[in-house]
Amino acid sequence: MAAGAAAPGNAASAQGFCASHLSLLVMQITFSDDGRDFTRRYWASLVDADPAGTFFHRPEYLKLYWEEFGQVLDHLLLAFAEEDDGTQVGVVALERVEDTLRFLGGTEVTDYMGPVAIPSAQERMAKELFAALAQREDWSTADLRGLPQDSAWQELLSEGAAAQGFSVDVTEDQNGVAPFLPLPATWEEYLSGLPAKLRHEIKRKAKKLESEAGAYEVSVSTWDTLPADLDRFVQLHRSSEGPKGVFLQPGMEIFFRRLGEAFLRDGTFQLTFLSVGAEKVAGTIGFRCAGRYYLYNSAFDREWRQLSPGMVLVAEDIRLAIGSRCEGFDLLKGDYEYKYRFGARRRRVNRLVVSR
Repeated sequence: MAAGAAAPGNAASAQGFCASHLSLLVMQITFSDDGRDFTRRYWASLVDADPAGTFFHRPEYLKLYWEEFGQVLDHLLLAFAEEDDGTQVGVVALERVEDTLRFLGGTEVTDYMGPVAIPSAQERMAKELFAALAQREDWSTADLRGLPQDSAWQELLSEGAAAQGFSVDVTEDQNGVAPFLPLPATWEEYLSGLPAKLRHEIKRKAKKLESEAGAYEVSVSTWDTLPADLDRFVQLHRSSEGPKGVFLQPGMEIFFRRLGEAFLRDGTFQLTFLSVGAEKVAGTIGFRCAGRYYLYNSAFDREWRQLSPGMVLVAEDIRLAIGSRCEGFDLLKGDYEYKYRFGARRRRVNRLVVSR
């Protein structure tokens, strides 16, 4: 059934409730298969309130994903946690594929998934969610991916499922490591906090590029330059070797372009280039959101590989993130060696499989 509209301010006001008042309220889970509820029941304030909330939990992102990649239109399943006074305190976006429930987002393009809620409502939401799901007959397995190891949701969802008598299995997600780099207040402090070998390597690569190719420039796309800059990024990406070179197929390219159009104006979408002269030789796409920078995708000109322009650009992205007062630089899923050259720490992303 489709859920009714709720005022966006409800979730924000819920944060002010004292714990004793919340304990007196009865929570209910309302399901919706109506895509209009991405907007009508806008939950960005819940993303901000939840320590596990990320850019990928935002309703605008999930709406865009659903429009581009949704399996079947009537298989959307949004679950809203509400107190008995109508206050919206939690939400999780799901989709049904045959008899399997999944977090909405898709592992190819969405690194973190799962519920968001105000902290005081999380345990109750996890329990009530599976109690409500137990009453539905349209699923037999819940394949829930994209849960970071430091998120409270993995344990809470496991307990909620077990309370209904479901079997629960926790494993590492596909590409289940997302290296993460805490950021200090200044670039100098970041460099000084690195092991000497890593610090020397970052400086050496930048000096080598400049000495052999000339001065380089780092630029961030604007609304006016976005179309042409995305053209260049796609060109660089498709020139890559292996699976990366075929990733940006036409449908995926449209998704990337829509991300830029949707999130560039408020500074969330960051398309950054390293240029030598007039030539853009490396590019990255990232998201800057709520004090964290997410390095989403990258590409470089293979003819420049000996000068490591991609590595130099990632270091410059870290510098820009620090300058924007970000507290963390998330290199997202993929346990690649190069990510640790910047001082990132290993961070697991897990998969929760629930069976009836």
